[in-house]
Amino acid sequence: MPSNNINVKVICSNSTDPWYNLALEEYLLRGINENEIILYLWQNDNTVVIGRNQNPWKECKCKKLENEGGKLARRLSGGGAVYHDLGNLNFTFVMDKNLYDLDRQLNVILQAVRNFGIDAEFSGRNDLTVHGKKFSGNAFYFLDKSSYHHGTILIDTDFSKLTDYLQVSKEKINSKGIDSVRSRVINLSELSDILTTEGMKRSLIDSFENIYGKSSTVINVDNDTYNIQELYDKYASWEWRFGEAPKFDITFDKRFSWGGFELGLILKNGHIKEAKIYSDAMNSHLIQKIASCLLDVPFIMDKIINAIGSISTDEADKLIIDDVTHWLVEKSKSI
Repeated sequence: MPSNNINVKVICSNSTDPWYNLALEEYLLRGINENEIILYLWQNDNTVVIGRNQNPWKECKCKKLENEGGKLARRLSGGGAVYHDLGNLNFTFVMDKNLYDLDRQLNVILQAVRNFGIDAEFSGRNDLTVHGKKFSGNAFYFLDKSSYHHGTILIDTDFSKLTDYLQVSKEKINSKGIDSVRSRVINLSELSDILTTEGMKRSLIDSFENIYGKSSTVINVDNDTYNIQELYDKYASWEWRFGEAPKFDITFDKRFSWGGFELGLILKNGHIKEAKIYSDAMNSHLIQKIASCLLDVPFIMDKIINAIGSISTDEADKLIIDDVTHWLVEKSKSI
């Protein structure tokens, strides 16, 4: 049932530049009005997008991608690396934080897919699947008063490039009980002869308006529609996409049920002077909090564990804190 008092908008980007599309996404997030929700649809061409806390050189064959005309982009949200081309459609629900309702948002996607006779479902921590194969990965990001939920929809993606450019650790593949990335994904066009990217756009808009209410108009935007040059420069910059890759004095890494966790430390006079965490955990804020809490802490495992354990979290994030501290307790026995 549509909600009567929600301000509903649909925005479609005509750009296929990932740095522009991610800049526009953040612009919409920071400018959302009270009681407003936007369905933002966009596509990137020949792009690898990594999560907020991932190491680009470990996740992507960066040189090969750029030599073949592709682009590397880093998003705000957590989660893992994904490949985008014009056979993939991206969606973002940008909303007043009070309107955030994951089940309702997912229902928009599931209903749109089911319009083509495909019986899809939500699976695991962030996937939409058909017959156990993934066609959509989802991620989330929250500010004080606004939030977004975004994801991919594989329609006719070139899987040869996906497997060429992405580097997935053996631990991650093994944790999912599969042989390769290719074996766990599916294009929706394999399941429906009539499904196209444009058709999926129309189906998503219809489903969104059916659930949230009619939008006054579909807004199509180009690279010069909004003044977002500063945000564009951020997403295009080397600093944002690659950052520094310092030579760490100490590194620890482990794969948990919620994602990989690689902790790198630079020490000076027995204290932690720099801490960097690479992770595909969904909560990008929490990973950054853990790294920040370690600065200037003595390199004594009890002190490190206490610093991490003192972070204030909700119940869902407490699992991550508990897992990391218990793991470090075990590591301390072998140091």
